[in-house]
Amino acid sequence: MNVAILAFLIDAVIGDPRSRFHPVVLIGKLISGLERLFYRPGESDERKLLSGTLLVSIVLLVSYEAAAFVLYLSYQIPFAWGSGVISALVLSFTISPKSLAQAGREIYTLLVRDDLDGARKRVGWIVGRETTHLDAGEVSRATVETIAENTTDGIIAPLFYFAIGGLPLAVLYRAANTMDSMLGYKNEKYLYFGRAAARLDDVLSYIPARITGLLFVVSAGFLGFDVRHALAVMRRDASKHPSPNGGYAEAPMAGALHIRLGGYNTYFGKKMFRAYMGDAIEKLAPHHIMESIRMMYTATILFLIATALVFQVMRY
Repeated sequence: MNVAILAFLIDAVIGDPRSRFHPVVLIGKLISGLERLFYRPGESDERKLLSGTLLVSIVLLVSYEAAAFVLYLSYQIPFAWGSGVISALVLSFTISPKSLAQAGREIYTLLVRDDLDGARKRVGWIVGRETTHLDAGEVSRATVETIAENTTDGIIAPLFYFAIGGLPLAVLYRAANTMDSMLGYKNEKYLYFGRAAARLDDVLSYIPARITGLLFVVSAGFLGFDVRHALAVMRRDASKHPSPNGGYAEAPMAGALHIRLGGYNTYFGKKMFRAYMGDAIEKLAPHHIMESIRMMYTATILFLIATALVFQVMRY
């Protein structure tokens, strides 16, 4: 797991560089190109489902094989550490703790400066809900929820799949999660065409989400938050989330910080209610954003330590 630790350090230093050659950007372009090729509005629901499944299969195959090819090339570097560095660099592109923390800190700063309009605009870059009429508490809620869920999708899950299957499997997960974010909507266009992408992401995130939940509970203890309430809320509320996995990140975060997540969100002009996670012991405020970032980083470091110890034990 030295490669994973190095990848985390690379992300901590350089973050997620904005480039058209970024692996996730390239995966997104592949998905968009295949969508234009395969999606036909007038087709039957069954045909859309089949086309969407074909798209998913091609993206997974290309992503896995591309990562495997990069790994093969790295073995040709005439230095003992060459392959590890290349693997760590590519793996760092699949995780996003620094960019997630940076987004949260920017929103926090705007809120404490009473720039609510700026905070609304900034949080709109990282969430799918409408943000133009959110108050400071709701902006804080949206940010905390995103940090919690993305700890699973953007950090723990890629590292988990790297641990069990190496770089190609980590990149494959990143591709699956990207397809879900682009195609996994329950609207007229994507209900059938994006169903395979959404279901695949649910399956692949199932174990990492529950690991994240436990990591948040343990993190609460290290940070002086409420461990017992984090565990109790996870057990009570995690299954209420519309996603089979999202609640296992949000519920323990809410319990640890004594806040309530969930509630009413507006999507494309339609107001929707999402089950509450946690109890409103404290009123949601900007400082909870900073606390959620600390939880995210602590959970990440705990995962890296735990997996490194497991691999060390397995050697003997």
